[in-house]
Amino acid sequence: MTLEPGTLYVVATPIGNLADMTERARLVLAKVDLIAAEDTRETLHLLNHFGISAPRLLAYHDHNEAGAVPRLVAALEAGQTVALVSDAGTPLLSDPGYRIVVAARERGLAVVPVPGACAAICALSAAGLPTDRFLFLGFPPRTSAQRRTWLAAVAEEPGTLIIYESAKRVLETLADIGAVLGERRVVLAREMTKRFETFLSGSAEELRARVASDPDQQRGELVMVVEGRAAANDAKMIEATRVLKILLAHLPLRQAVDATVQITGIKKNLLYQLGLALNE
Repeated sequence: MTLEPGTLYVVATPIGNLADMTERARLVLAKVDLIAAEDTRETLHLLNHFGISAPRLLAYHDHNEAGAVPRLVAALEAGQTVALVSDAGTPLLSDPGYRIVVAARERGLAVVPVPGACAAICALSAAGLPTDRFLFLGFPPRTSAQRRTWLAAVAEEPGTLIIYESAKRVLETLADIGAVLGERRVVLAREMTKRFETFLSGSAEELRARVASDPDQQRGELVMVVEGRAAANDAKMIEATRVLKILLAHLPLRQAVDATVQITGIKKNLLYQLGLALNE
């Protein structure tokens, strides 16, 4: 494999299981002139695991991006090859890297992705929620008031929501999801690809109770996959239709509709039209 001079390679690394490292990623990391790493210690551990003699490592993280970008651009313009890696997963996905990619593109330098693991896509692929449309939100704000405002801004999003969260705040964030987004299906993916990988599914309230009773579920790396508005509404209408069918077998239309409104919370005019269709 030959690398192109002056190219920035955005390299995905495993999110837990080192067997998920791709052959192409190993080759790129072995051949580049410079690796820009979120944490040089983590990257050195990865390189040692695969028997890669470390090229020059440069720390590149949220706190030094402004100073690191000019150095990396200068290296690229001098014809060196550079790999960008985060501690785990795909760079730029709630990890550093955006500034150097933008700077390289603005200068006409080549940026080449080396795909691999991504916690957001990994969780979505196994969550059992709609995948045709989704919105990656990254990490929420740290205070409840800010989180609730943040969640309210996406309450009408029809696609599945993907949220990263610290294990320390999982209970508080589940409470806020339930308060703002209501009765939606939530999947909590923890320690994906690792020994203690778990997927829990239920409403935010159900998951909060389950996690609160099990300290092990409050450890490790977490991804929350939340049902979008459209899917949640579809599920409510399916349940409302089921209830209305049962009631129509025993009650007049208006009484059946009124009872279904009380049970499901669906708007009366919508259920009335549905009742007329069912009666026909």
